[in-house]
Amino acid sequence: MTSPTATLLISCPDQKGLVAKIANFLYANGGNIIHADQHTDFAAGLFLTRLEWQLAGFNLPKDLIAPAFNAIAQPLNADWKLHFSDAVPRIAIWVSKQDHCLYDLIWRYRAHEFAAEIPLIMSNHPDLKVVAEQFGIDYVHIPISKENKAEQEAKQLEVLQQYNIDLVVLAKYMQILSKDFVQKFPQIINIHHSFLPAFVGANPYHKAFERGVKIIGATAHYVTSDLDAGPIIEQDVVRVSHRDEVEDLIRKGKDLERVVLARAVRLHLRNRVLVYGNRTVVFE
Repeated sequence: MTSPTATLLISCPDQKGLVAKIANFLYANGGNIIHADQHTDFAAGLFLTRLEWQLAGFNLPKDLIAPAFNAIAQPLNADWKLHFSDAVPRIAIWVSKQDHCLYDLIWRYRAHEFAAEIPLIMSNHPDLKVVAEQFGIDYVHIPISKENKAEQEAKQLEVLQQYNIDLVVLAKYMQILSKDFVQKFPQIINIHHSFLPAFVGANPYHKAFERGVKIIGATAHYVTSDLDAGPIIEQDVVRVSHRDEVEDLIRKGKDLERVVLARAVRLHLRNRVLVYGNRTVVFE
């Protein structure tokens, strides 16, 4: 096992001396930086950075790092998050009836590609319970209609709390989450079967076919109250031709969806995504 590390993701108004101030905080406390990435968004006037350092030999105990760094961050008017590599996130995968992304995530999890636990699969249909049973994962079926949406979303939130879930991954969960739900549980990644912002909403492959596109794509993004408009984490595309029917587009799209969602989840779990406004910087 590699030694545990801490990671800071920071965004703040751009100004002179930022790198020195932040790095000096780590140096003064005996920190050994192993990764350092930065980006300046000149249009927004923001400095964005990711710093990862070894906890071995660091003078501050884990519970004092945040308050100590906050004394540095406040004068800089910085937004920041602190993560520890030995904290294992707990993921709930949400599905409806399609299983291709679900299987892919479980296989990668069992192959130790994700530093996380997957104790829960939740669905608005009973169809994929057999998959959960196959892999020994709890399956919770909560049907949802327009009439009971608020009541059922309250149950979903209760289940997430019961399982101590840190991240929800919508692996082809074909329901729109309410604004209230997203506000109460904002850590959600969705896979959309289109190269956003093109073909938002349902049936994007049919819309792409009708439009005669030459490429189709998939997009993984954080969920916000605006449909398919959250900060984008990962995207990819594949070429299609005039010989492809809708079924061919769907087949090619499913391949993309698997890979794009897995990349996004991995980047999130490795604390390499910094969200600012409705955009992201991905430090790969």
